[in-house]
Amino acid sequence: MNVLIVEDEELSAERLQNLILSIDPTIGVLAVIPSVFETISYLQDPAKIQPDLIFLDIHLEDDNGFRIIESLDLMIPIIFTTAFDAYMQKAFKAHSIDYLLKPINPLELQNSLMKFKRLSESSKGSTDSNAENGLPATTLITKYKDRFLATAGSRIFTFKTLDIAYFIIEERATFLRLFDGRHFAMEYSLEKLSQMLDPADFFRINRTMLISFNAIRDIHVISAGKLKIDLNPTLTQETYISSERITEFKNWLGR
Repeated sequence: MNVLIVEDEELSAERLQNLILSIDPTIGVLAVIPSVFETISYLQDPAKIQPDLIFLDIHLEDDNGFRIIESLDLMIPIIFTTAFDAYMQKAFKAHSIDYLLKPINPLELQNSLMKFKRLSESSKGSTDSNAENGLPATTLITKYKDRFLATAGSRIFTFKTLDIAYFIIEERATFLRLFDGRHFAMEYSLEKLSQMLDPADFFRINRTMLISFNAIRDIHVISAGKLKIDLNPTLTQETYISSERITEFKNWLGR
């Protein structure tokens, strides 16, 4: 695995490089680059070895690190390394693996590298399987979101997708509710969320709700064309499956 370190503080770059190599000596550090301009030049140069992963600081000597992503429409996985937590929400919208605050915690860095390797192995396994079945080798497994970010006042919250019971539209806004009862406003539409979540775990039961399989407490057959569902956490209003989605819902339950 080859990585690129984009960091304008020499001591921080040196420490990060040493931590990476102490965790996995087989990792190759292609370069340490201090600026947005030089990074874009490097990534656009066909003669350069392209990294599998980029460690990206946000405040660089000539511009904001997000400029690299925007200029190149960058799809290379990124681990953000920064002293500022204000960009966390924007970072998770990018093709990011993790967001590490300085000074970098070695254990957190190790976990980030392990996560990247797991995702890479999953993609490789999908590629090999596709090739065996006569499908294009470039077709990779879809990477669904395994965590979300939300803000409430001046606080930022992160939580795993497995902790989410359902998403619901209320008063033209999208909210998520966790199994512990907490709820947060989301900026995503249900349509967008349906694309971001694993369809094996989440199903859109009607135009206002997207639910987790684990949130289903009970299902009631009201009539041949009507199903009512009880969820955990409970809702004040009764929840029904859209009639046009009942067949697909039953298939999803028994997949």
